[in-house]
Amino acid sequence: MRVIDAPFIALGPSGVAVRDRLKRLTPEDERVLRLAGGHLGRLASLDLKTRCADANDHDSDAWATRKQGLTAESSSRWAGTITKVTHDQWALSRRCQFAHIQTLEAGVRTLTHRLSLPLGEKGTKRAPGGYRSKREWFQKSRRLHILEHRLDAARAEREAGVVHVVRGGRRLLNTRHNLQAAQLTDAEWRERWEVERWFLAADGESGKRFGNETIRVTPDGEVSIKLPAPLTHLANAKHGRYVLASKIAFAHRGHEWADRITADRAVAYRIHYDVERGRWYLTASWQRPVVKTVPLEAARAKGVIGVDTNADHFAAYRLDPHGNPVGDPMRFSYDLSGTSDHRDAQIRHAITRLLHWAKSCGVAAIAIEDLDFTAEKTREKHGRRKRFRQLISGIPIGRLKARLVSMAAETGLSIVAVDPAYTSQWGGQYWQKPLATPRRKMSRHDAAGIAIGRRALGYPIRRRTAPPPQHRSDAVGHRTAQAGPEAREREETRPPVTERAHDARTRAGNTGTRATSRISKTVRDIRSDQVWVQDSLMVTQLER
Repeated sequence: MRVIDAPFIALGPSGVAVRDRLKRLTPEDERVLRLAGGHLGRLASLDLKTRCADANDHDSDAWATRKQGLTAESSSRWAGTITKVTHDQWALSRRCQFAHIQTLEAGVRTLTHRLSLPLGEKGTKRAPGGYRSKREWFQKSRRLHILEHRLDAARAEREAGVVHVVRGGRRLLNTRHNLQAAQLTDAEWRERWEVERWFLAADGESGKRFGNETIRVTPDGEVSIKLPAPLTHLANAKHGRYVLASKIAFAHRGHEWADRITADRAVAYRIHYDVERGRWYLTASWQRPVVKTVPLEAARAKGVIGVDTNADHFAAYRLDPHGNPVGDPMRFSYDLSGTSDHRDAQIRHAITRLLHWAKSCGVAAIAIEDLDFTAEKTREKHGRRKRFRQLISGIPIGRLKARLVSMAAETGLSIVAVDPAYTSQWGGQYWQKPLATPRRKMSRHDAAGIAIGRRALGYPIRRRTAPPPQHRSDAVGHRTAQAGPEAREREETRPPVTERAHDARTRAGNTGTRATSRISKTVRDIRSDQVWVQDSLMVTQLER
């Protein structure tokens, strides 16, 4: 059994993003936005190509040269934003490349180990065994050569600083070769491809008017754009700016956004066109100082709600500060089929219901597993367990963490992350059967929620420890794991079951073990409808 990591409080969100629709745009407004987005998108593509060509030889002088070349065709602020986004894309590609190399190395290690074992050899909990047949051994040996070739190529590209980036998305690019399966025409795909490669985003600047000089939004909702140099003839305001006819008003966090722009604090904006809906949107985002988390003891003071994350639902259970389950288990279902927007909406809806229930229970924290399936869903890790690989691949871990942390911070709840080791196994072993009743159906997921909550509270998952080995008294310590050594009256005898037994024991004036047994028998006799009478002894037989 591996070492269990200690629970910790997850940090709050470091940024905020709100979105509003740009309504009632004129045809001229849309034409200007399309021209500006296409022109800046072309510049962003050229800059990304230059940055990828520089590879590891890039330095600050090359960055200044690139920015100077972009300034002549746009503006200094547009050029600064484009180069910054280019560097972020290149850095993200490098991180993904390193993660891909780690995955290939794990696959090569697993295949090499299993191919070195005899056929049919059983594995252990820590290492898999040999393959079951010669055919499977041959197929896996071929896959080993393929993975080794991919690993060598990936390592060579990383040493040379080569990355592969697709502006617009690799998935949309591959859709071009499967238009019938995607139910798209060539014109529809071309429109989506061009829209995804547009560039209409600007970083904020503190101290500038309303926090952004490139895309400016006034407190009354007026939106204006600084046009690139080749498009200044389309301006309808001073200093080469174009004012849109649409007015925006952020319904969510509108007061916070207004306070920032009134104080000239930095706010970044992005204009995006949704091809499916035919709508224009404006997204505002800004950074927030990381909120100092509450101490772990304060989060545990009112109990927690343990949440087990699954592919189609959250299994939640409320626990009091002593680690005892309270009430019945709760389930919050969601459907992860369909588009990404639909999946995101399903997750947000499930988290919203979970948070509302947590607030109604009066707890101060939600316990969740610190899951990471990055290297745990490969074919080499789980072999033929394709259904299990699809199951863990369908759990939205990254999006779930971001959504839950940000939404819980707004409701005043803390998120306690715990080690996920053995929670489902021990929860089902110690809690599933004892809590099951004819009216309460306990599943393994519900029991895992209890295990997660107890681990967040600092208690062991198991309900009771082994009995004392010497005798029936507690010579080696208290037998139950529910109460800690500091809990008062934990060694006292159990209270009577009924008030009648309590009254009988009080009248007897004896609280010993034998007296309690005698009183309990008397109470049972009193409860019976028949009157018990002692039969007389046969004296004649005794005399004989």
